[in-house]
Amino acid sequence: MKATLHHRLFTHYLPGIFVLAWIGHFPVYAAAQAVVPVEICDNAIDDDNDGLIDLNDPDCHCDVIAPTSLIPNPSFEDMDCCPSSQSQMDCASAWIQASEATTDYIHTCDWLGWPDFPAPMPFPDGQGIMGFRDGRVRQGDFPEPYWKEYAGACLLSPLKANNAYRFEFDVGFVNNTKSPPINISFFGTTNCANLPFGIGNNAFGCPSNDPNWVRLGSKLVSGGAGNKWVKTSIDVVPNVDITAIAIGPDCPPVESDVSIYYFFDNLILADFNSFELKVKTVSHPCQSDFRLKILEDSSYAYQWYKDGIALVGETFSQLTKIYGEGDYQVRIMDGTDCRVSEHFQYAIPVYTSLADITLCKDETLLFGNNLLSETGTYVDTFQTENNCDSIVTLNLKVLGALSDTVSAWIFKGETYQLENYRITAAGEHLLQFTSALGCDSLVLLQLDYYNLYIPNVFSPNGDGLNDEFEVFGQDNFLEFSEQIIFDRWGNEVYRGEEWDGKFKGKYVNPGVYTYLVYVVMDDGIKRRFSGSVTVVR
Repeated sequence: MKATLHHRLFTHYLPGIFVLAWIGHFPVYAAAQAVVPVEICDNAIDDDNDGLIDLNDPDCHCDVIAPTSLIPNPSFEDMDCCPSSQSQMDCASAWIQASEATTDYIHTCDWLGWPDFPAPMPFPDGQGIMGFRDGRVRQGDFPEPYWKEYAGACLLSPLKANNAYRFEFDVGFVNNTKSPPINISFFGTTNCANLPFGIGNNAFGCPSNDPNWVRLGSKLVSGGAGNKWVKTSIDVVPNVDITAIAIGPDCPPVESDVSIYYFFDNLILADFNSFELKVKTVSHPCQSDFRLKILEDSSYAYQWYKDGIALVGETFSQLTKIYGEGDYQVRIMDGTDCRVSEHFQYAIPVYTSLADITLCKDETLLFGNNLLSETGTYVDTFQTENNCDSIVTLNLKVLGALSDTVSAWIFKGETYQLENYRITAAGEHLLQFTSALGCDSLVLLQLDYYNLYIPNVFSPNGDGLNDEFEVFGQDNFLEFSEQIIFDRWGNEVYRGEEWDGKFKGKYVNPGVYTYLVYVVMDDGIKRRFSGSVTVVR
């Protein structure tokens, strides 16, 4: 390029003249037009005084090294129509429904895909993607393992035989059930007229079942359990010139009791070197030995830049050191051809995290260089294993001596249990516990007896006084569940809640009767009491 070949021809400037030569101690002057300085693109100096240095100056323009896809409409952005439903791949400009089993064109202009197969959002590049199946199961039907969907396109220029190419793309997964790991496959043909293939046969399978198609390569890709996109690539060296391609699942049938579905986006097919001439990293960005490098080739001349300004002396395929955070590029000269890499933004990662910790009273926590013992929010910076800064915000809570009061009731003769304590006597009991955090906790147990009165005599004579046999309790008495009354020979004479002293509609004879009484207290426990009651007139 012009900007790399200019050199300063003149060392002294005078108005209208310049120094042509020196004779002894005397300069020889010649008249000339004023010389306009030009930008030298690799010296970190604003040579032409326009405020722009090196790559920032339009004089130093170089083409950016970036793969240009041989696949037309690689991100499905150009449309001949907006898809409104499934099976409308032909709405994507330059794309062909390659198989009878139909792929889907998904675009945010309208149709966002099958409800059962939600696409991961956002899309990797733009607003359009492609969806395809690898085997189908329709409701009430048997699985169709050879239902395989492919999309195809004529290339902008052929893949040349015996040349290396890389096919880079993004694969979208629904989940690990509906999108299990898949061998994404890449097929080619020598003639665009071979698109589509398998006409009239939904179960034709993969393109290479047609003798006009070859399988160029495949890649096993897994999306794990998540609804996500995965970027991957396939490297190929075709044996013949390829003018059209098809992409989709591999050839073997997939045995599954559910339909299998995936997505494609951002399909970049280019010569291998277009991908290799990308800035790559050496080591972790936080490590002292972190460097940037690019493909090494003895026929190339290199110059590295930071923020568009030359790093003087950095003329190898790998930087000798890092010059701080910023925007890095490398220029490659191949004879008179000038190319510059895509931008590499270098920023030292800083991680942040939030921690919530609870301490017992009188405990301490070492946080960085500080010994903490009080409730509060603290911030400190730590180093990760890769020497990155990790800013931790700590919310610390220090508990005092915990205390609580528990009120409970039992009947005489019963035992109340609270964790490892078993209490049988009414009164106040101070109990000490250890919480799950290891903190001391004091509990004041206020234990009392239930008050339940069961009469031992009643007079069912209809005078309105003591006419029924019933149980009496205080507020903690929930319900009188049931009572069963027996005569002195053990015959059941009553079952219910309140006995009116009758058996089969007539008052029983005076005497002693036994009972079983079931009651429920406020602790929800159903208890049984037994005894005798005397019926008098």
